[in-house]
Amino acid sequence: MEFTILNAIQHLRTPIGDMLMPLISNGVYLWLILPVLLLLRKSTRRTGAILLFALVLDVLLCNLLLKNMFQRVRPCDVNTAITLLVPHPSDYSFPSGHSALSFTCASALLFAGVKKKWCILAFLAAALAAFSRLYLYVHYPTDVLAGILLGIFCGWAASRIFHALQERRGQKISGAS
Repeated sequence: MEFTILNAIQHLRTPIGDMLMPLISNGVYLWLILPVLLLLRKSTRRTGAILLFALVLDVLLCNLLLKNMFQRVRPCDVNTAITLLVPHPSDYSFPSGHSALSFTCASALLFAGVKKKWCILAFLAAALAAFSRLYLYVHYPTDVLAGILLGIFCGWAASRIFHALQERRGQKISGAS
């Protein structure tokens, strides 16, 4: 069934899509700059810290743990008839790191309380990044779905842990006086 979906997406390919999808896919790395920018301003430092913590959690769970645990071969390695529009990825397929990264950032922004319009844009960008991985034939649909769910979890967990640490820190400070 997964190849049915991937092959159906291949029938949607256009020259414009072939040009845009690699850019969208590679654009996810811009998310890595966002926490640094947010940490620079005092008014956005809390959001930057939550986002940075969420990204660290994502890297640990997705890239270091799950990819190595499952070691899933990519669809482009199984069906070699598809011409890739991006360099062949060197790591495993499950879960999709690009999808996880994008949804980690969008979710962290949401759970940090960022304005609704920015969260909507972040989730739209994340959805485009996730779709691009299917279009580019480098992930199975379940890789992308797992990346989305993992990303949402990382954003949520980072926010919860950050708030718990802040509460604990506040209790220690008030208890010390």
